[in-house]
Formats: sequence, C-alpha cells, structure tokens
Amino acid sequence: MEMNVKFTPKTLDYLEELVTILYQKGYFSWLDTSQKYVDELYADIQTNLPTKQHKRAPNRYKIYGEDVHYASFKKNRRTTEGTEKVLHLE
Repeated sequence: MEMNVKFTPKTLDYLEELVTILYQKGYFSWLDTSQKYVDELYADIQTNLPTKQHKRAPNRYKIYGEDVHYASFKKNRRTTEGTEKVLHLE
C-alpha cells in the first residue's frame, strides 16, 4: 500500500514553532541549527514515513478521508516529544 504524507496547516505552523521551542529548551545552541533540524525532520517525514509499517487509523481520523492509516516516526530520543506532537495534531 502506498502512503501519501499530508501536512495540515496546523502541523506546518507547529513545525515552524518547533524551531523556537527546541532552541529555547536548550536542545540546540543556535537557532539556525534548530531550523536545520526541523527542515531535516520535515524531509525525513516526507521520505521515510511512507516506508514505515503502518496501521489503520482510529475512527476520529476519518475527517482526513476513508481508509486512513498512520505510522510511528521518531527522529531521535532527545526530541521525540516534539516530533510525536507533529504527527498527532488534529
């Protein structure tokens, strides 16, 4: 089954906010490094998420279409909290 990754506007906004959040929480010492990380996260999600094992999404996700599936994606242990939020926004 082919997976098409779609980002809601709310998710894209959160990715932009994530740059500042990661910098302010001390995950990165430089804002441009935080931006690079989020850019790479976005690219990784687009490229690698479709290849992950996926499961049928709960009924609450039917607003995104029929036969919706999801997959877990973790960039690394240090920033898992932020990346999980990105993928679970409604």
